[in-house]
Amino acid sequence: MFLLILPHYVLGNPEQPDIVVILADDIGLGDISYYTDTVLQQKPVVRTANIDALAQQGIWINDAHSATALCAPTRYAVMTGNNNYRSKSPWGVWGSFQPNAIASDAPTLGNVTQKAGYKTAFVGKWHLGGDFMRTDGQSVFRGSDEGFIPNVDLSVMVAGGPNDLGFEYSYMLPDGIQGPLYLAFENQRWAPLSDSSNIIHVNQQSVTPLKTISDKGDGMGDSAWDTSKIGDLLSAKAVEFIRGHPAQQPLFLYYASPMAHLPHMPPAYFDGEKVAGSTPSAHLDMIYELDLQVKRIVSALKSTGRYKDTLIIFTSDNGGLTYRVPGTLASGHRPSGDYRGSKNSAYEGGHRVPFIVSWPNALAKRGQLTLPVLVQDILATVAAAAGTPMDISAAPDSKNLLPLLTGQAQQERHFMMLQGGSNNELIYRQGEWKLIMQSDHKLSKIEPIALFNLHSNHQERESKNLLKSPEHQSRIKSMLADYKQIRQSGIATVSADG
Repeated sequence: MFLLILPHYVLGNPEQPDIVVILADDIGLGDISYYTDTVLQQKPVVRTANIDALAQQGIWINDAHSATALCAPTRYAVMTGNNNYRSKSPWGVWGSFQPNAIASDAPTLGNVTQKAGYKTAFVGKWHLGGDFMRTDGQSVFRGSDEGFIPNVDLSVMVAGGPNDLGFEYSYMLPDGIQGPLYLAFENQRWAPLSDSSNIIHVNQQSVTPLKTISDKGDGMGDSAWDTSKIGDLLSAKAVEFIRGHPAQQPLFLYYASPMAHLPHMPPAYFDGEKVAGSTPSAHLDMIYELDLQVKRIVSALKSTGRYKDTLIIFTSDNGGLTYRVPGTLASGHRPSGDYRGSKNSAYEGGHRVPFIVSWPNALAKRGQLTLPVLVQDILATVAAAAGTPMDISAAPDSKNLLPLLTGQAQQERHFMMLQGGSNNELIYRQGEWKLIMQSDHKLSKIEPIALFNLHSNHQERESKNLLKSPEHQSRIKSMLADYKQIRQSGIATVSADG
């Protein structure tokens, strides 16, 4: 097994790097102004100066992908390093009351770093389900999280939360800002948002503005819930963890920002900076707020003397938004950059995401790299940086990127197994060839529906579907067979030599 790590980053050594993983929500390539500046060579509509700084001082990977084109299933892949088909819920765990698909003894970002001696924290959007007891204490409630829910104890998540997966501290929203639930939990216990908070039915009669109730519907929530204040609250908790942590113990922070998901309700100001109304749309205001959240976290690392020895990875759960965002496209902003599609799409814009690595004292190179990377790779990379490189059997889909980041040779991925969004598409990437297959929720069929060459077809934005081309029929047949064999056999999708 080829897993090179810097010699002094070993278990128990005080020089282990601090590690921060930032997972944004619904952020595409074109939402980051570094990409617009350097790749599109255009003037950005919204400037993400603080995220840009991480890219300028670190590495921007041009061929990086979320596991799926949607939120919840990607969060499983980030946490475990696994492809989604290894989950008992391959299309994602969407409800607050659904069982978490991650076993308590599975390797996760939390327990891998915790075992390496790190103080660990999860702050932000969870969206992996969990267990809440019925008020009679006899059973766990399983049901819809929409509407009024009586006879369920919402004061504590008894299992399936961050603290069950290796995070010593957690401050989380079960479903981010879109709800329901519209509640915050600290160490899996309800964290009231005000001294007078009650758990109520958040509906059109109980809250204003009505935009608070997202397209996901009404449900149970905190009577003091204010979507515009959530970004400030979460990033403050992240900063509190960083600043309150002893310097002699390394820290690991997984910050899952819910920005820039709907509903788009930006704050008036954030750390003295005007946010609401500062850009052409509320959607773009939320992107700007995300950048200010990143600034807070980086500033906390700098003020505590940690920044130069901190490995920071910034990425997104899926591509950006192009629907239900009035004013964004009209402004000239392109969330997917020069790629076709957006969130929920099997086209590149649905799953090609920003991927930035910053580590001032360790990176051997700076600038842009074009090689295939998945968000699944975060787990093996973090484990290696922490001094506990993982065996391929424990992380069969997670590739350690440290050899690349520290200037050593690294074998690139030969293929990637991806998913589209709610239309149940499957994606098989082999070099520059991309096969999209139609399935269903029960996975009773896998039928090719599109073949693209991403190199020759890039300027056409995946418009030239080669599925019916006679010269490519053998390739389609071969790729389909390979996909099925890899998935059904359960073999590792990363090689044992790195």
